[in-house]
Amino acid sequence: MPPPPLTTLLFDLDGTLIDSIELILSSYRHTLRIHRGTVPSDDVWMEGLGTPLRVQFQRFADSPAEVDAMVATYREYNLAHHDAMVSAFPGIAAALGQLRERHMRLGVVTSKNRSGTARGLRRGNLDGMFDVLVTADDVGSPKPDPQPVLLALEQLGAAAREAVFIGDSPHDLTAGRAAGVATAAVLWGPFAREQLARHRPDHWIEHPSQLVELVSL
Repeated sequence: MPPPPLTTLLFDLDGTLIDSIELILSSYRHTLRIHRGTVPSDDVWMEGLGTPLRVQFQRFADSPAEVDAMVATYREYNLAHHDAMVSAFPGIAAALGQLRERHMRLGVVTSKNRSGTARGLRRGNLDGMFDVLVTADDVGSPKPDPQPVLLALEQLGAAAREAVFIGDSPHDLTAGRAAGVATAAVLWGPFAREQLARHRPDHWIEHPSQLVELVSL
């Protein structure tokens, strides 16, 4: 039997809905320069992109207290530069508007905290477009664990077989597949198609307009 039509679209935030990757990398460089006096290559940070800050900084810190200090430095810099460096990807708002017109259930599943998520959505003029937000503050096991995706489905009253998780990173695709939903990889984020292909996404999205096509398949 063919799969049921999609009713629910879940989205990652950074690199998927909003163009914030350079801000993230700049905040990382600043933090490591302050706390370690040296900055590893951006590839080191990119390996964990999509996981919470505490998880990322544990690799560099000698103690939980130092992790706390690094997170605080990161957030101070990030907030100071956020609005000048963040915007929605072109075409995202229009695509979300069309999905809402079709009465799709929409959610955000991100490893960013709730306040940062709200600020990013406001900056991208995307606030108010989603029925649920699942952030790092809401789960004990973040992506790539499926818990955030499963929580979003529960809050929306949606079945996994009718949902797709849309993201730009390997962690997004791993979490979606483990949660039993379809997965879609967007190609305007920082990861190359070759990196994402290893995680066998069900759909490839080259432009936001194709998000609407998903619900017509």
